[in-house]
Amino acid sequence: MNKEVSKKEALDYHQYPNPGKIAIDTTTNLNTQRDLSLAYTPGVAYPCLEIQEDPKMAFKYTAKKNLVAVISNGTAVLGLGNIGALASKPVMEGKSVLFKKFSAIDSFDIEVDETKVEEFCQVVKAISPTFGGINLEDIGSPACFEIEHKLIEQLDIPVMHDDQHGTAIITTAGLINACDLINKKLEDLKVIVVGAGAAAISCARMYKAVGVQNIIMCDSKGVIHKQRNDLNKYKKEFAIDESMTKLDAFRDADVILGLSRPGTFTQKHISLMANEPIIFALSNPTPELYPSEILEIRDKAIVGTGRSDFNNQINNVLGFPFIFRGALDVQAKKINMTMKKAAAYAIANLAKEPVTKEVKDIFGTDLFYSKEYIIPKPFDKRLIVEVSSAVAKAAIQSGVSKMQDFDIQNYKKHLATLI
Repeated sequence: MNKEVSKKEALDYHQYPNPGKIAIDTTTNLNTQRDLSLAYTPGVAYPCLEIQEDPKMAFKYTAKKNLVAVISNGTAVLGLGNIGALASKPVMEGKSVLFKKFSAIDSFDIEVDETKVEEFCQVVKAISPTFGGINLEDIGSPACFEIEHKLIEQLDIPVMHDDQHGTAIITTAGLINACDLINKKLEDLKVIVVGAGAAAISCARMYKAVGVQNIIMCDSKGVIHKQRNDLNKYKKEFAIDESMTKLDAFRDADVILGLSRPGTFTQKHISLMANEPIIFALSNPTPELYPSEILEIRDKAIVGTGRSDFNNQINNVLGFPFIFRGALDVQAKKINMTMKKAAAYAIANLAKEPVTKEVKDIFGTDLFYSKEYIIPKPFDKRLIVEVSSAVAKAAIQSGVSKMQDFDIQNYKKHLATLI
């Protein structure tokens, strides 16, 4: 198990050797007078005019092709809540570091001190020419749905709210493999979603997209059903016909997806489930129930959490760096469900492959496809190859990229050289 991170260690990490976690470096020479003339005036005028004539040339002559903005207004930061734009900056810098480390994508963190949907979207739209993609982060629900929808409609570069879709993609990958291990079909599952925020809604939508038909969602007031008059339009999407108690909902359930807080389901709820359940307890850092508490009631359960010190960590870093990598490389206009499903299946398939010695050495344990290993580890360098190529291919096949003569095998070889 990982050693607990102390406050001093974390604060020292963020201030030494320099404050923060990111910096800017140059990619061209700037050592001579001629270099200066090429990098700035007069030479810089030539690419400016090329871009004025054809905006697509920005992908050829600027960093736009490999640059993602990580943007937040600080209204839903980790488990800290609405702490404001400035206080969210360490998290956004951290996200930028993950983009660079795992997928060689450059990133600027941008903290926008605006909570109104329309005004926030105006800011992002105004600065969007700088970037090849927009990663929205830690924006409160339900505003996050409207913000993402508006920006996808308004911009011609991929926009993704990772808190929604990252969790959906990784849990879908885990669900695919968990079903494989217990020999159940996705369409036969009874899934209970505990929590009804942005991630929960997105996960439920994606589960439907891969074949799950029976989903019951619970919020803080209980089961979401059509007789309730306190539901927003996003919750109404998953309202079931009949009213029932939460305990009744859990009876014979195959899956729990917990995206809530500690204690929102208990061992009593687990005892009502199928004998070999799949339980993702993703409240973080304290899960709804600890794995040991779940296994005490259902010893055949497959359990995942958001923590790195337990098996089957549901970690968004398995998804977003590689999804954006694939989208950027084929200049996709958006990230659609076809691309997200391709990412989920690529992640699921990689877990079935023999684990590399490098990954085993990092985590200090033998790893193989099983109930304790249903999704890959974050430092598996094959993720960039398999997930990014699957996303790029899906973007082309679904029509959101117009790239022609795309050579998937050469692209995979290129991806393998990036990290």
